[in-house]
Amino acid sequence: MFWASYAHANPASLVPTAADVDSPTLFHVTVDYAYTIDNARIEREAIGPGADPLGAVPKLDDLKFQQFRHTLTPKLELGVLKDAWISFAVPLVIAQSRELTLDGISRDASSTIRDGLLTVDGFDARDPGTPLPTSGDLLFRGQNRAGIEQLRFGLGVAFMNQQRDATKPTWKIGADLHIAVGKIMQFDAMKASTETGVSTGVHELKLWTSMARRYDHLEGYFELFWMVPLTARESSLFDDIDQQPGTFGATNTLPGQKGGMSFGVEMFAIDDRVNHNSVSLDVGGRVVGHFEGRDYSEMWEVFALAGDVRLDGPLVMDRDPSEPDRQAVSHPGISNIENYLETALRFGIRGQLGQRVHFGVMADLAWKTDHAITFADAGVDLPTCTGSNGVEGRDCETESNELVNPSTAEVNPLHVPRIDLVGHRYLSVDNFTFSIGVHAQVLF
Repeated sequence: MFWASYAHANPASLVPTAADVDSPTLFHVTVDYAYTIDNARIEREAIGPGADPLGAVPKLDDLKFQQFRHTLTPKLELGVLKDAWISFAVPLVIAQSRELTLDGISRDASSTIRDGLLTVDGFDARDPGTPLPTSGDLLFRGQNRAGIEQLRFGLGVAFMNQQRDATKPTWKIGADLHIAVGKIMQFDAMKASTETGVSTGVHELKLWTSMARRYDHLEGYFELFWMVPLTARESSLFDDIDQQPGTFGATNTLPGQKGGMSFGVEMFAIDDRVNHNSVSLDVGGRVVGHFEGRDYSEMWEVFALAGDVRLDGPLVMDRDPSEPDRQAVSHPGISNIENYLETALRFGIRGQLGQRVHFGVMADLAWKTDHAITFADAGVDLPTCTGSNGVEGRDCETESNELVNPSTAEVNPLHVPRIDLVGHRYLSVDNFTFSIGVHAQVLF
């Protein structure tokens, strides 16, 4: 065994195992805290008189978005076999709040107000009966939210372990199942004070692999991951027509898949290998691809407010486009979001006290590429019926065209022209996220 060789501080190099009864490797207890600030500008496409038909789609400044979030995540890892373990984690959202303000424009110039999504005096979910002052820039303030997002169950194994063989890196591979629990994150203007949930209601699977290698006073590491949504709870905003891609011309009805990598290097300033004490500087980065899907955006609460069927809002949807009369149903707030790329830099100071205690302070700076947050297609053009390719009207159409025919199953009931049609879409731009966190871990 090589427990006395190096003082490891990076979690990528720590392996829970049931094989080493004399070393603190069987049971790991970790607590992570993060305070995150998200910022973005909301632009709106604006096709109208005077627009160049051959030029790019004009865009107008509209709103600014900001969100604050405190998260505490306790995690347990238990070695069950040699270099194999199970894990359990519970992300707890201590507090989450968000607001939208005017982006340097007047209320008359805001397309959100002109289209009736919000009134001139806005909406305050913390005090719905009191209009927001029109003398300021605040246009929407969400309810304070808190609760449990998910239960995370994991299984991991290390095929290589530098603690056992100093000539090899530590290579780990694992799978995590995220079970959505807790109160669903939804919006209801008539009982805003009770809608404080933070769970999306979507169950997810994450597959990952990581590698770490120590070289004297440096340790490099990286991780690759892929995450896919599996299904959603019936009470979530993804229920009903959202989970039936094929009943109508709806596509991408669950959150988009994610895939990416993180990497970095840990540089040891203090490395007492006898007493297992160390202090190190951790510098790394992250690249994550977010693929198209239906999800919560910076504007989701406003969309839900503007799509409330009880208020006859401008975003009310038609549940069954094939029926001659509109089957009015409230807009859930979630919308189709375009692909985008997230990049991040991370800086941290890590430390180790003896064999059992690890700790760290981390700061994370992240950017997202500009992307549309109302991106639902009008529908899907069905193939022409040939007598053997399905049921007419559901799987195929009698006409041979490349159009989405109105009042048919080709129409996407989640498409709301007021915000999804090209020239009217909302865009999230100049995204920036700052996060600072504390990491503490005890090994038994």
